[in-house]
Amino acid sequence: MENKAWIVTVDMGYGHQRAAYPLRELSPTGKVLIANNYAGIPRSDFRTWNNGRKTYEFFSRSTSWPLIGKFVFKMFDKVQKIKPFYPRRDLSDPSLQVKQVFSLIRRGFGRDLIEQINQKDIPLITTFFTTAFMAEEHKFRNEIYTVVCDSDINRAWVALNPAKSRIKYLAPCRRVVERLKEYGVKDQNIFLTGFPLPEENIGSEFKTLKQDLAQRIENLDPAHRYRSKFGDTVKKFLGNGETTVQKRPLTLTFAVGGAGAQRSIAKSLLLGLKEKLIKEEINLNLIAGSRNDVFSYFKQCIINSRLVKCYGKNLNIIFSPHKDDYFREFNEVLRHTDIVWTKPSEMVFYSALGLPIIIAPPLGSQEDFNRTWLKTIGAGITQNDPRFTSEWIFDWVESGWLAEAAMAGFLDGRQFGVRNIKDVVFNGIAAPDKDDNLLQPF
Repeated sequence: MENKAWIVTVDMGYGHQRAAYPLRELSPTGKVLIANNYAGIPRSDFRTWNNGRKTYEFFSRSTSWPLIGKFVFKMFDKVQKIKPFYPRRDLSDPSLQVKQVFSLIRRGFGRDLIEQINQKDIPLITTFFTTAFMAEEHKFRNEIYTVVCDSDINRAWVALNPAKSRIKYLAPCRRVVERLKEYGVKDQNIFLTGFPLPEENIGSEFKTLKQDLAQRIENLDPAHRYRSKFGDTVKKFLGNGETTVQKRPLTLTFAVGGAGAQRSIAKSLLLGLKEKLIKEEINLNLIAGSRNDVFSYFKQCIINSRLVKCYGKNLNIIFSPHKDDYFREFNEVLRHTDIVWTKPSEMVFYSALGLPIIIAPPLGSQEDFNRTWLKTIGAGITQNDPRFTSEWIFDWVESGWLAEAAMAGFLDGRQFGVRNIKDVVFNGIAAPDKDDNLLQPF
């Protein structure tokens, strides 16, 4: 079947599924296959996956516990801790985590999944390392590709013997390319593609992205402090899109992760923006994702903050019990968003859409590295006290800092992940087109 591939992910948080969503149309079924919850999954496999997911969510939520929460999460995070990148050295020896995963696979874990997808002789594109290991160990007959979801990764992403493994990696950024080499992955199995961003937010020849960013810059730079210095850059890459913008209040979107951790920030955020919301000087979207408990929590916070009159107008909760529906709604909301406030998860790559990110506290080693990467390219700023959001966020807008962050993410990010992945998988292109060559100015 031409230009078709199995798109496989796992239901653990949003990151792995968010990376798979833009690739769903490549699947022969038009849908993403969920490795830990598909029709006919053996009970033993479901139990193994479910225990892992529950453990992840348990420790992610532990950070909100009083007194011992941070200590408990710190102990868990040691397992997934990423070693410092420098000095460069050989890190190919397998970790205990990798050995444990392979022990389960060699006892049959995942065999049923691979037997099912082996019925069609098409490639596998997965956004989780365990499913790639399953495919290799259980003799998947076509190519195996793994989409990496963070700006740096733990040794757990790489097989027991990377020098002999045939798993190919689709890297979102150059640091991941270099890290994979430290882990012993062969050069010919590493492809710098960028993260797969939703194409509905980019549009044909960047039309959608440039129009949305032109509107965003207008909202983020009302005093023209950024454009007084870099106006030529804006015009060079966005053209005359500024003349078509429509007036609307500043729009902030606050998103929590799949485990629902950090939901409590919303309580302080609502109080901090209460006056601005009542005066309709700001729009606020609270992203509950697919978690009903987070939706209920946000709704109660709105009631407690006495902001019910704003709900459904300039204060909204984005929620859908189905992940695909949630991703679709979320991507639409981003088109009308000026600022994203979230922890440094896979969302850091969405800065390439010209979305400045206010960085909530990271959860886990990989998010520490994501935060560093985001701040290094200038596309994110660490949050201040949420209780005083109405003060500092408007100061940042007035200064033009957030407009600068929006353009930095747009210019330094990679928007062509989906196209580059297709080129690698279906066209055999070893070095996909570089974004700096494709991002042609007007």
